[in-house]
Amino acid sequence: MLALADNFSGGPGVYAVRLSEADSAAAGAAAIAAKGAKKFVLLVAAGSDAGAVEKRVANGLSIYGAALAVTLPYSPADGGAKAVADMGSLVDAPDAVIVASGDASPSPVLAALKAKGIPGKTVSLIGTDRWLEHPIEPSFEGAYIATLDQNETGPIADRFNAAFHYPADVNVAYAYDMVALTAGVVSAVGPNGFSKQVLENASGFRGSTGLFRFRADGSSQRTMPFYRVEKGALKLVAKSTAGF
Repeated sequence: MLALADNFSGGPGVYAVRLSEADSAAAGAAAIAAKGAKKFVLLVAAGSDAGAVEKRVANGLSIYGAALAVTLPYSPADGGAKAVADMGSLVDAPDAVIVASGDASPSPVLAALKAKGIPGKTVSLIGTDRWLEHPIEPSFEGAYIATLDQNETGPIADRFNAAFHYPADVNVAYAYDMVALTAGVVSAVGPNGFSKQVLENASGFRGSTGLFRFRADGSSQRTMPFYRVEKGALKLVAKSTAGF
C-alpha cells in the first residue's frame, strides 16, 4: 500500500509517500551539521508526532557526529515561551535550533527566539516544510528549510491547472508520482513486481516531487533542496540536502 496521509510514518507493507515534518526537520538539521555544527536544540509541538520528529532528527545528526543537546516539547497555547525560556537554562551556546511547529504557525515561537537573539551570528535557525503552510512572515527571516523543489512540481501543477481550471496542490504531484511509479513497475517487471525488493530499491525513484525511496519500516526518504528565507522568499542554498 502507498499511503498519502499527512505525517504518516509508515509501517510494514504500508509505505509513507508524503514528505513528513520529521524528514524535513532531519534533512535541514543534517545540512547544517554537515557544515560543522555539533550542538542542536529541538523545539517541537507537543503531540503524537513529537517522538517521530525527535528520532528522525537525532538519526540524521548522528551521521555527521552531531547530536541533540535537548528536545523541548512545547504547547502552542503559550506560544513556546516556556520552552524557549527553559532552553536558556538547559543548554549553553547551541549551534542551531530546530523548530517543528506541526499544524500551528511557528511565528509565536520565532518571536520568543528572536528576543533571545536567535537566529544570530553563532546560532542557526532551522524550520520545516510545515512552516510553508502559513504565509512567510518577517519572523521567518534567516531560517533554513529543506522542502520539495518547486521547479520539479511546477510542470505537473501547470498541466493540472490547464486541464481542470483550478490550481493544483502538492497532493496532485504526489498522486502523479505514485501512478507513474506503479505503471513503471508493471511495465518493467510485470503485475507481480510489487515486492519488497522492488519497492525498497536502494537507488530509489525519481518523480515530480524529486528523488525518493522507501525504507523497510515503511517510511520514505527524499533528497530535497535546501533554502534560506531572505526578504520574505525562499532563496536556494543547495540543490540537494543529501544523496542516497
